[in-house]
Amino acid sequence: MLKVGLIGFGFMGRMHLDNYERLMKEGADIKLTAICDIRIEELKNSKVWTNLDTGRDVYDLSTYSLYDNIDAMLAGEQFDIVDIALPTPHHADLAIRLMESGIHVFCEKPMARTAEDARRMVEASERTGKKLMIGQCLRFWPAYEYLKACIEDGRYGAVTAGYFFRGSSTPLGWYRDGSQSGGNLMDMHVHDVDMINWLFGKPDGVSTLARTVLTEGAYDIVSTNYVYPDGKVVNAQSDWTLQGDFGFSMVYRVNFEGANLVFENGQVKVNPNEGAGFVAELSEDTGYYRELSYFLNAVKNNEAVAVCSPESVAETMDIVEAEIRSADRKGVIEPV
Repeated sequence: MLKVGLIGFGFMGRMHLDNYERLMKEGADIKLTAICDIRIEELKNSKVWTNLDTGRDVYDLSTYSLYDNIDAMLAGEQFDIVDIALPTPHHADLAIRLMESGIHVFCEKPMARTAEDARRMVEASERTGKKLMIGQCLRFWPAYEYLKACIEDGRYGAVTAGYFFRGSSTPLGWYRDGSQSGGNLMDMHVHDVDMINWLFGKPDGVSTLARTVLTEGAYDIVSTNYVYPDGKVVNAQSDWTLQGDFGFSMVYRVNFEGANLVFENGQVKVNPNEGAGFVAELSEDTGYYRELSYFLNAVKNNEAVAVCSPESVAETMDIVEAEIRSADRKGVIEPV
């Protein structure tokens, strides 16, 4: 049985806990044994800010060993896997330390605060032989998996254009410190950057316009055009200044030679150039559940983390940093 520890009990830590508990109820050969957060006594009885619903405000953690210190948790427990759901600047050093201690690591996105730190994580995984997977959950989200399948099997011909968007209100706390979070580009927009990298490969260059509204030292609103040698027109936009009752949105529209696909309001509408359109049949499971299930199986069966390899996600970090450089230069095309 794989023993799992969770470090970080904010929104994403809670989201991961929900899915570990589901997996355990379904009979997965795992046991989440301990949770660590420096504010665990406060957080175990309180809500946290979120732009998505985890289904619960307050959690019963009485069945888990609780720690407010990582060193104490690692000394007091034995783990096969540790799940890191901490603020971004803490990802790289902790992930490397865990892998060097013989522990497999699942780490929430973004991979690290810098592309250089992401490469350090990749090197540590290769050197230690320990598996590392980053929580770029859209690679496991049914609506995006469907799009990936349409691209790979060529059922509608080549892609000619694509548009991706996500938006919400501005997160609170450390997210508004750009030196910590990297702002929208590094924390929210990175989802669609990773999708573009996964679907189409690394672009030759990027041209980004961005604006700072609320975050100190980083951008809150972004629009990027991606340069590909075949001339496909690809754009991704993100905005985390959408206050009031806006809520949360993630959408895409991708044009093929023979159809277009539109994802919005939780549905993928397929519009062939010839014939009637239809709504694609998709799994109801979220990417959060499916990514954890995938990683746990990879560890259990000693299989490669192929769908979301750390090398590929480190490439995503290269693209994000190129976008930041372009935004700093008012949209000048930056090579990736």
